[in-house]
Amino acid sequence: MEPVTTEQPQTEEVIDLRQYFNIVNKYKWRILGLALFAAIFSAIIAFKMTPIYSSTATLIIEAEQAKAVNFQEVYGLDSSRQEYYLTQFEILKSKSIAQKVIERLNLAEHPEFNKPPSAIAAFKASLKSALPFLPKKDTSGLTPQEQAEQEMQLLVKAFTEQLSISPVRKTQLVNISFEAEDPKLAALVANTVGEVYIEQNLTAKMGITQKAAGWLNERLSGLRERLDISEAKLQAYREQENLIDVAGVVGLTTQELEQTSEQLVKTRNDKNKLESIMRVINEYGRNNLERLETIPEITSHKVIQDVKKEVVTSERKVSELAEVYGPKHPKMIAATSELRTVKANLSQQVRALVTGIEKEVKTAQGNVAALEKELVRIRTEYQRVTAKESEYRKLKREVDTNRQIYDTFLSRSKETEVTSDFNAAVARFTDRAYAPIEPVKPKKGLIVALVFIATLGLGVVVAFVIEALNDTVKSSADIENKLAQRMLGLLPKVEHKKGTNLNIHYFFEKEARQFSEAVRTFRTSLVLSQMDKNSKVVAVTSSVPGEGKTTTSTNLAFSLGQMEKVLLIDADMRKPSICKRFGIPAYHPGLSNVIAGTEKVEDCMFTDDRSGLTIMPCGQLPTNPLELLSSSRFEKLIDALKGRFDRIIIDTAPTQAVSDALVISRQADAMIYVVKADSTRMGLVQNGVGRLLAANAKLAGILLNQVDTKKAGKNGAYQGYYDYYSYGSEHETMVEVKKSA
Repeated sequence: MEPVTTEQPQTEEVIDLRQYFNIVNKYKWRILGLALFAAIFSAIIAFKMTPIYSSTATLIIEAEQAKAVNFQEVYGLDSSRQEYYLTQFEILKSKSIAQKVIERLNLAEHPEFNKPPSAIAAFKASLKSALPFLPKKDTSGLTPQEQAEQEMQLLVKAFTEQLSISPVRKTQLVNISFEAEDPKLAALVANTVGEVYIEQNLTAKMGITQKAAGWLNERLSGLRERLDISEAKLQAYREQENLIDVAGVVGLTTQELEQTSEQLVKTRNDKNKLESIMRVINEYGRNNLERLETIPEITSHKVIQDVKKEVVTSERKVSELAEVYGPKHPKMIAATSELRTVKANLSQQVRALVTGIEKEVKTAQGNVAALEKELVRIRTEYQRVTAKESEYRKLKREVDTNRQIYDTFLSRSKETEVTSDFNAAVARFTDRAYAPIEPVKPKKGLIVALVFIATLGLGVVVAFVIEALNDTVKSSADIENKLAQRMLGLLPKVEHKKGTNLNIHYFFEKEARQFSEAVRTFRTSLVLSQMDKNSKVVAVTSSVPGEGKTTTSTNLAFSLGQMEKVLLIDADMRKPSICKRFGIPAYHPGLSNVIAGTEKVEDCMFTDDRSGLTIMPCGQLPTNPLELLSSSRFEKLIDALKGRFDRIIIDTAPTQAVSDALVISRQADAMIYVVKADSTRMGLVQNGVGRLLAANAKLAGILLNQVDTKKAGKNGAYQGYYDYYSYGSEHETMVEVKKSA
């Protein structure tokens, strides 16, 4: 079924275009004679045409008109914006301007606008009258006024068709052109259109100004009344609340509130501290002087410290005298009595200090209660004052707003009143129209030339014939329409010395930007098309030798190797070329040795120093390559290599030469078919693709190789591909593809 589909486009393509070419070539002199006859006939008609003259007047539309006082907003149109000029251009084209010009110049009576019907129009009228079933205009029910209006509309339509308004780019100038058979009439109409436009604009501005002045005067009385009412309310509120300086009163209240709050916090801290001391005193007991003396707040008191010093001095004195005198010695008795007196004084001072602390606690509690009461009073006063301030500000804002609106309207009213009788023209003439000397049409020479060229248009068929006779694959349309296959990309043709292969590492050269970008785009297209298929093994083939399949497979491996671990296998055991291009010795073992079992896989690998790519060359040329590729050892080898590499690229033999590619396609997850642009014939490609499809190969798509970019730029055959590849910067889209995958 699939081979049938591949042959179907071939049967449809067999069109004998050579017959068309031979017919055109046979009658080429007759075609030329017909073109000459048509040119002569058109020249006769052109010379009989009535000449049409065109005259142009130039206006400058002022962006800022001179005014006694600037109040542009009254007119509702900002003359500094582009929309202003566009509006003026449309006004110049309006029917109202056209109708006023027609009435002023009485063009309805002018011979050019009051011509008798032409021969064609007379024929149409006679035909309509002779054939009653044709639709006719019924004017019997129209009044004379309605008939005159219809005639005016027809006249305006004819007038506007001859009128042309064209602004001069990036200036304030606009050209008014009018075409007529009479050169004087053309100049007169062009000037009159400008004059009517200027007059109409002045009249409109005068009316708008007067209307604005009347409206402003009406609004002023109401605004004055609103201002008086709001001022009266504000003054009444001041008198009612006895307000002089609301801001100052609020500030004093705020300051008093802050100071009282701070004092209350400090007093509460002192009270809490004294109460904690009293809790300790009550816990120890007031009569337990020994424990009370250990309280830091008591021992740190200066009086207690002084008394303790006296106790220590007396104790030392008693101790010293006890070493010399006995207990009944007068000095010893006096020292002992003094010690008892000092200790009694210490106990008395401690009790006095405890009593003082009790009094301080009561005083602090009273102070806290008083400050809390005062704080409540101040807060209430603050709320009352702020409420007055809020109401006062509300009334004052209303007064300020009403006064501002009133002042604005009063100022605008005075401006409008003063300037109502002064308005500068919106436009003025820079160049008036004059009667032209030479007509603008008909352009007789151009008419004759166009007729001659149009008659020779049949010669374009020759180009189509030549293009159709070339049955090679030339563009993406051929691949997608005639082969019904996906186009994976294209590689541009690179100029190099004849008889030699392209530099194998050209992909990495600075001058290879376009070529490298094309390879990356091809790589991205391949990965995207196989994203959901996990295609690890990719085989590359072509129809015949010399189409660039080895170059394609090598550069694809280079591009994939920039972010994956890639193995390049030379499976073209008939005519291998990878060894020679990479400088690998001819005796280096490779694929054939591994399949035959004479060498290990590791010994058959070669690493390219420039790219870091791993390569398995062809190895020793076998006598039975097809049998080796069909063996189970080849299948096992590919399965084993899948676990070691992210991607395996296999360079196979051409499909038309041998069947190696068909055998390898069973192990490949995707097949890439390389076609040399403008070289390989369509039938050959169809045959090769058909053989792959018949073998159930997983054909990923077709790569168009060696595309002549100069030719592509001229004829646009690769438009949509070539433009993208010639883009300046390198698009590393593979990274994004990997992320999305």
